[in-house]
Formats: sequence, C-alpha cells, structure tokens
Amino acid sequence: MKLNAILLSTALAATSMFTVSAHADSTTRVAAASALGSVAGTAIGKNMGGTTGATIGAALGGAGGAAVASDKRNRTESAIGGAIGGGAGYTVGKSMGGTNGGYVGSALGAAGGAALGNKISKDKASTSYNKKHYKKKRRH
Repeated sequence: MKLNAILLSTALAATSMFTVSAHADSTTRVAAASALGSVAGTAIGKNMGGTTGATIGAALGGAGGAAVASDKRNRTESAIGGAIGGGAGYTVGKSMGGTNGGYVGSALGAAGGAALGNKISKDKASTSYNKKHYKKKRRH
C-alpha cells in the first residue's frame, strides 16, 4: 500500500509539471498522461477488484489520461490506444514481474498505445487533407 501511495503522489506531481510546460496535443504529453492515468487506475482497480479490477483500471486510466491530454480531433484514437496498451501492458507485466511489473507494464503499454493512436490520428488527418487539397477540379 505504501508503494501505491508513492506511485500516486509521483503521478500527481509529474502531471502538474506536464500541464504547465507542455504544448497542447504533444505526443509526449499524451503518452505521459496516459501512463500516469494507467498507473493510478491500476492502483485503484487493484484495491477495489484484485487482478481483474487492476486490468480494467489500467485500461480506463490509460484511456482517460490520453483523452484529457489530446486535442479533440485526436482524442478517440489516443484513448483507444491508451486503453488497449494499459490493459495489455498490465497483464504482460504482471505475468513477468509480479505486482511491480504490472505497474511498470501498464505505464509503458498505455504510453506506447496512446502515442501510437495519437500519431495514427494525425497521419490520417494529414493524408485526408492532402487528398482533398490536391484533387480539386479547377477551370482555366
């Protein structure tokens, strides 16, 4: 329980630092917020529902952190990536390194998933803009 309190206080401190110094919708900010949300969700879920609760908490925390830090155009993809990464990361980390491995796995999985979802969303928006922009029919 003491480790959970330390992790949660570290997450809150790091979150406040990122919100002050980061630009809106920076991929690094989205990844960090998703990782911190996933760790907090894991700790809360583990206390409420054991291993299954921790997995669900990791997914919800990762999705919530990514959604809060993302721009509204990239929010859905970032949240989906953070949720899948957080839940899967906790499961893999727990099987490899116990409880602490689960926390590390959920943080890394959520950060990677949210960053990937954010990047995919930005690339998709850029591609669709370029297609519309260059395919206009012009009369001369």
